[in-house]
Amino acid sequence: MNIVKLNATASTNAYLKDYLLATEEVKDYTVVVAKEQVAGRGQMGTTWVSESGKNLTFSVLKRFDDFLVSNQFFLNICVSLAIYDFLKQQQVPNLSIKWPNDILSGHSKICGILIENILSGKKIQASVIGIGLNVNQLEFKNLPNVSSLKLLLGRTFDLDYLLKSFTVVFKKYFNEEINKGKEQLQFSYESLLFRKNKPSTFKNMDGELFMGFIKGVSPEGKLLITLEDNIVTEYGLKEVQLLY
Repeated sequence: MNIVKLNATASTNAYLKDYLLATEEVKDYTVVVAKEQVAGRGQMGTTWVSESGKNLTFSVLKRFDDFLVSNQFFLNICVSLAIYDFLKQQQVPNLSIKWPNDILSGHSKICGILIENILSGKKIQASVIGIGLNVNQLEFKNLPNVSSLKLLLGRTFDLDYLLKSFTVVFKKYFNEEINKGKEQLQFSYESLLFRKNKPSTFKNMDGELFMGFIKGVSPEGKLLITLEDNIVTEYGLKEVQLLY
């Protein structure tokens, strides 16, 4: 696996996309990792805050031959499960997946994912998979419900070793686990959803609060919430926020 190491960049996703546009010779599973991201991004335009040299902020290129755009949420499922399994190997406690693709330990976020796809017609030609993992950072000012591996496990981690260990699990998912089929992997993803089948409070686009139960995700990746009278409603990424 080709690993490109940077001291600093605006965003590893942006760097990898530019790298891909500059040359078509970028190999599958190429990784770009930076000590510091000065404009790291999360879902829906949020900013990923990371102390320089303390965490893993990196992006992975995954090429595809025949992957339909309509199945793009399946990428989220595979990446989320790969990170979950990797963190489980590190003995991180109380792991869960907060829809659509944040990884939590208890109620604290330790990892976020941002996937950007390069399309060709109705197919995904390649995906740039950005991952931010809190590793050795101890303070997260003004950020509630955030933690790191060091805070959780009480020891300092070697970032290079962690990254190489993760790539082994990541490649396994896309070379082997993916062959299990969408239904089985979606079942695994749903079984790990944070607050699944528990009474939870949500906020809609109008700022209104409501109660419901997370039941799973649709094939398109929308969150399925059971409301009053057992009515199941689908919500897209920008349509609902889970409050916890």
